[in-house]
Amino acid sequence: MVRGKIEMKKIENATSRQVTFSKRRNGLLKKAYELSVLCDAQVSLIVFSQRGRLYEFSNTDMWKTIERYRKYTKDHETSNHDSEINVQRLKEEASHMITKIELLEFHKRKLLGQELASCSLEELQDIDSQLQRSLAKVRARKAQLFREQLEKLKAKEKQLLEENVRLHKKAVVDPWRGSIDQQEKFRVIDLNLEVETDLVIGLPTDLVIGLPEKHCK
Repeated sequence: MVRGKIEMKKIENATSRQVTFSKRRNGLLKKAYELSVLCDAQVSLIVFSQRGRLYEFSNTDMWKTIERYRKYTKDHETSNHDSEINVQRLKEEASHMITKIELLEFHKRKLLGQELASCSLEELQDIDSQLQRSLAKVRARKAQLFREQLEKLKAKEKQLLEENVRLHKKAVVDPWRGSIDQQEKFRVIDLNLEVETDLVIGLPTDLVIGLPEKHCK
């Protein structure tokens, strides 16, 4: 026989309610015992009936378990309280930062020449002074960069002049330094020019001796 599904609401009949309480109480105590044995868990169970009668189960000292529970809940509440304080502090910091950003954005728009209709003469003079100071800083930085670039160019020019002088001196001292093949080629030409020969420019010596003397009149 299949039991029907029990509707979860208070049982109006007192007798049926007492019978159900007894059965489920015993089942609950049994489950608590099984949980403590099977899982080696620290289990304490307290049940008060409608008439105020106490039913309890604990596999350890009940009061030690209660003290442990109180300490845990106290620490947990303290932790939650600290977390709430931190969250509140972060919210306040975020709100402060948002306000500060809005003020900076409003001031920036004024410096850009926007939303000036609501500004007084004193505020406009203050904005003008800030712009003048900012412009002076920009010009000073620009002049500094120009000077640094000029110094770099002068150093580069000096380096190029020194390199030019060095190359000029090298060209005067050693006018020709070609490749090894070119040097060898010109050395062979110089050797050929220095070869001794027996060739004489002019008439042979024996012919000169045998010629008749010419007398001058």
